[in-house]
Amino acid sequence: MEENNFTEAEELSAEYDSPEKVRDGEKVIDEKLWEKVERVGKKISFAQDIMALYKYIKDPNVQWYRKSIVVAALIYFISPIDAIPDIAPLVGYLDDLGVITAVLKYLGHELIPYYEND
Repeated sequence: MEENNFTEAEELSAEYDSPEKVRDGEKVIDEKLWEKVERVGKKISFAQDIMALYKYIKDPNVQWYRKSIVVAALIYFISPIDAIPDIAPLVGYLDDLGVITAVLKYLGHELIPYYEND
Protein backbone atom coordinates (compact mmCIF):
# COMPACT_ATOMS: atom_id res chain seq x y z
CA MET A 1 0.00 0.00 0.00
CA GLU A 2 2.83 2.42 0.85
CA GLU A 3 4.40 1.85 -2.57
CA ASN A 4 1.05 2.64 -4.22
CA ASN A 5 0.86 5.94 -2.29
CA PHE A 6 4.38 6.79 -3.43
CA THR A 7 3.50 6.06 -7.07
CA GLU A 8 0.31 8.14 -6.95
CA ALA A 9 2.16 11.00 -5.30
CA GLU A 10 4.97 10.95 -7.85
CA GLU A 11 2.49 10.89 -10.74
CA LEU A 12 0.70 13.93 -9.32
CA SER A 13 3.86 15.99 -9.16
CA ALA A 14 5.06 15.18 -12.70
CA GLU A 15 3.38 18.30 -14.09
CA TYR A 16 5.22 20.51 -11.58
CA ASP A 17 8.76 19.50 -12.42
CA SER A 18 10.50 22.85 -12.01
CA PRO A 19 10.58 25.69 -9.49
CA GLU A 20 8.78 27.96 -11.99
CA LYS A 21 5.93 25.51 -12.50
CA VAL A 22 5.58 25.06 -8.74
CA ARG A 23 5.35 28.87 -8.30
CA ASP A 24 2.72 29.03 -11.07
CA GLY A 25 0.78 26.30 -9.30
CA GLU A 26 1.01 28.18 -6.01
CA LYS A 27 -0.54 31.23 -7.70
CA VAL A 28 -3.48 29.15 -8.92
CA ILE A 29 -3.93 27.77 -5.41
CA ASP A 30 -3.80 31.27 -3.87
CA GLU A 31 -6.49 32.42 -6.29
CA LYS A 32 -8.90 29.50 -5.99
CA LEU A 33 -8.32 27.42 -2.86
CA TRP A 34 -10.15 29.65 -0.38
CA GLU A 35 -13.23 29.84 -2.57
CA LYS A 36 -13.46 26.05 -2.64
CA VAL A 37 -12.71 25.67 1.07
CA GLU A 38 -15.44 28.20 1.92
CA ARG A 39 -17.90 26.42 -0.33
CA VAL A 40 -17.21 22.86 0.81
CA GLY A 41 -15.34 23.18 4.11
CA LYS A 42 -18.30 22.06 6.20
CA LYS A 43 -19.00 19.10 3.91
CA ILE A 44 -15.53 17.57 4.07
CA SER A 45 -13.68 16.05 6.98
CA PHE A 46 -10.22 16.88 5.68
CA ALA A 47 -10.30 20.71 5.72
CA GLN A 48 -7.62 20.71 8.45
CA ASP A 49 -5.37 18.67 6.16
CA ILE A 50 -5.92 21.14 3.31
CA MET A 51 -4.85 23.97 5.62
CA ALA A 52 -1.70 22.10 6.71
CA LEU A 53 -0.78 21.40 3.09
CA TYR A 54 -1.30 25.06 2.20
CA LYS A 55 1.01 26.15 5.05
CA TYR A 56 3.56 23.62 3.81
CA ILE A 57 3.73 25.10 0.30
CA LYS A 58 4.02 28.60 1.73
CA ASP A 59 7.04 27.68 3.85
CA PRO A 60 10.13 29.17 2.16
CA ASN A 61 12.31 26.49 3.79
CA VAL A 62 10.61 23.65 1.91
CA GLN A 63 12.36 22.72 -1.34
CA TRP A 64 10.39 23.26 -4.55
CA TYR A 65 10.49 19.59 -5.50
CA ARG A 66 8.89 18.67 -2.14
CA LYS A 67 6.20 21.30 -2.76
CA SER A 68 5.46 19.99 -6.26
CA ILE A 69 3.42 17.04 -5.05
CA VAL A 70 1.38 19.23 -2.69
CA VAL A 71 0.76 21.83 -5.39
CA ALA A 72 -0.52 19.08 -7.70
CA ALA A 73 -2.81 17.66 -5.01
CA LEU A 74 -4.25 21.05 -4.06
CA ILE A 75 -4.85 21.95 -7.69
CA TYR A 76 -6.63 18.62 -8.14
CA PHE A 77 -8.75 19.47 -5.08
CA ILE A 78 -9.79 22.88 -6.44
CA SER A 79 -10.21 21.68 -10.02
CA PRO A 80 -13.82 21.44 -11.20
CA ILE A 81 -12.87 18.42 -13.33
CA ASP A 82 -12.62 15.39 -11.03
CA ALA A 83 -12.77 11.65 -11.36
CA ILE A 84 -15.95 11.92 -9.26
CA PRO A 85 -17.81 15.24 -9.65
CA ASP A 86 -18.11 17.18 -6.38
CA ILE A 87 -21.83 17.67 -6.97
CA ALA A 88 -22.50 13.95 -6.43
CA PRO A 89 -24.00 13.60 -2.95
CA LEU A 90 -21.65 12.13 -0.34
CA VAL A 91 -19.25 10.46 -2.77
CA GLY A 92 -18.30 13.59 -4.70
CA TYR A 93 -15.30 14.30 -2.51
CA LEU A 94 -13.96 10.75 -2.25
CA ASP A 95 -11.48 11.22 -5.08
CA ASP A 96 -10.27 14.47 -3.51
CA LEU A 97 -9.91 12.70 -0.17
CA GLY A 98 -7.96 9.89 -1.85
CA VAL A 99 -5.50 12.32 -3.43
CA ILE A 100 -5.05 14.30 -0.21
CA THR A 101 -4.64 11.09 1.81
CA ALA A 102 -1.98 9.79 -0.57
CA VAL A 103 0.00 13.03 -0.20
CA LEU A 104 -0.39 13.00 3.60
CA LYS A 105 0.95 9.44 3.76
CA TYR A 106 3.76 10.28 1.36
CA LEU A 107 4.92 13.28 3.40
CA GLY A 108 4.17 11.66 6.77
CA HIS A 109 5.66 13.30 9.85
CA GLU A 110 7.08 16.11 7.75
CA LEU A 111 3.64 17.78 7.91
CA ILE A 112 3.12 17.67 11.69
CA PRO A 113 4.43 21.20 12.35
CA TYR A 114 1.96 22.61 9.82
CA TYR A 115 -1.03 21.44 11.86
CA GLU A 116 -0.04 23.58 14.83
CA ASN A 117 -1.75 26.91 15.32
CA ASP A 118 0.19 30.08 14.58
